[in-house]
Amino acid sequence: MGKARIGDVAALAGVSVATVSNVLNRPEKVTPPLVDRVRAAIDELQYVPHMPARQLRSGRSATIGISVLNAANPFFGEIVSAAELAAVGRDLSVMVGSSHESPTSQDKYLDVFEQFRFAGIIVTPVSQDLERLWRLHARGIPVVLVDQEDPTRVLPSVSGDHLAGGRLGGEHLVTAGCTRVTFVAGPLAVPQIAERLQGCEEAIGHHAGVELTVHSGPGMDIDLGRAAGEEILRLPAGRRPDGVFAANDMQAIGIMQAFLGAGLRVPEDVRMLGYDDIAFAAVAAVPLSSVRQPSREIGAAAANLLLEPSTAGQDGLAARVRFTPELVVRDSTAGPAVGVPPSENPSVGVGADG
Repeated sequence: MGKARIGDVAALAGVSVATVSNVLNRPEKVTPPLVDRVRAAIDELQYVPHMPARQLRSGRSATIGISVLNAANPFFGEIVSAAELAAVGRDLSVMVGSSHESPTSQDKYLDVFEQFRFAGIIVTPVSQDLERLWRLHARGIPVVLVDQEDPTRVLPSVSGDHLAGGRLGGEHLVTAGCTRVTFVAGPLAVPQIAERLQGCEEAIGHHAGVELTVHSGPGMDIDLGRAAGEEILRLPAGRRPDGVFAANDMQAIGIMQAFLGAGLRVPEDVRMLGYDDIAFAAVAAVPLSSVRQPSREIGAAAANLLLEPSTAGQDGLAARVRFTPELVVRDSTAGPAVGVPPSENPSVGVGADG
């Protein structure tokens, strides 16, 4: 038997082809009993709609595209998962791509999303250059930024307050007794990383006698974090940091692996702080303190902004949702004062996870 066609479905269900089309594309226009009859016929005939034809008729596909820096990072994985749930609730599917901080890779995904007439795009930009995204918006393609804001307020955005998060982290390490702090960044062209560093610089700048150094690298995963940790270990002991603030938790876990493997104690020799508060942070070899971002709430908010008919705020500018970061203190920064045997100092209390 050949592939079923839409006319076969209509004949079996006893309805018009237009009714079958409405069930597939605009089910809210069809009464529930007819929807059930049509869907039963679709199941019986194993009918598969021809997507390109549907797109030509509707002018847009039933798919949204999501481009993040790295979908393997649990922070972005949670964002994608929450956005996907919101999309599925509206009978939309999701296609996800990882740019890996590469403008070229990001543009390739945007090309695909546009060429297939996706219903909208959620993107974590790899740089402050939003020109391509502005052009997509001007052509009528809904675009929502995640983890970064549009300074022109042309595009709606959902993000954490990265400056505030950087300040939280820098202040925490200084308060914990650190005097030589290293901020381990990924590519500083990524705006949210640059903002976290700026916040850390502002916090530490208020404290005399505290030195801040910056270690930048090509990416922000565990392997590159481990490599950064090994570079730090090659410094003379007197120049090594007694506090490390990593731009994300994946980096921090890799750095910690390098330190512990070399016999360095965390937090007695060096305090470790990450960013994002992914699930792995709490179960690291030494539970990792982190600046928490509510990833699932960010993903859900981004999907809602994308799929709502209007994303304009009362001032006529695009909506901007900003979440306040939270410091979560665990063992990696909550031990006795740096460089002093545990018996000589009481432990600092550990904040609750959650």
